[in-house]
Amino acid sequence: MPLYSILPKRGLAEENKSRYGKRIVSPKLVRCPWAEGDPLLADYHDREWGVPEFDPRSLYEKLVLDAFQAGLSWLLILRKRTALREAFAGFHPERVARYGRREIERLLGNPAIVRSRAKIESAIRSARLWIEIMEREPGGFTRFVWKHVGETPQIHRYQTPEEVPAQSELSGRMSKEFRKRGFSFCGPVILYAFAQGIGMVNDHLVGCHRHAACGIGRLPERRSGSFPNRRPIG
Repeated sequence: MPLYSILPKRGLAEENKSRYGKRIVSPKLVRCPWAEGDPLLADYHDREWGVPEFDPRSLYEKLVLDAFQAGLSWLLILRKRTALREAFAGFHPERVARYGRREIERLLGNPAIVRSRAKIESAIRSARLWIEIMEREPGGFTRFVWKHVGETPQIHRYQTPEEVPAQSELSGRMSKEFRKRGFSFCGPVILYAFAQGIGMVNDHLVGCHRHAACGIGRLPERRSGSFPNRRPIG
């Protein structure tokens, strides 16, 4: 579910309002409206959302988390993130790829995570596909993801939540390739949320204190035209 589609209800003090959002936690910071009302959302918004991410293992983690969010709230996923990380071997794809029937049944019995067989199996399948891409393609999983935006973040200048799309031509193209490769839980809406989260698109509203900062992040490796091909320890 797109973050901008679940904005909090009105009710905060009028003096904390701004043109582009409402101020929370610190009266000096204006955030995107979806980040209001809960410290976890505010922290995620301020530290991660929209920051260009190029590390292949971190990209796998974000892809898995967005898949688990399907039909649920992002706040729920943030609350379960630590448990999910523990359940999926720290999101090391090479370890998750070895999960079999026994591990699946163990995960289905874990009340601390989202107990969806389809989503659990999708995370395992994604880990195996991640390994294939890392081993066979120049630039690995990082380039597989970032090539869709020419390896450079798209900077949007939305002023209101209503302007922010739930999906786009970009996420449609990504969805087609991801599905072709064998990924699941990779529809255009899920992949647009993924693109927002990893900074492929900067959808912070222009009045948000994070908009400018998230528009400049790049890997030093990109200057030489290369991407990290690091793999986690198996």
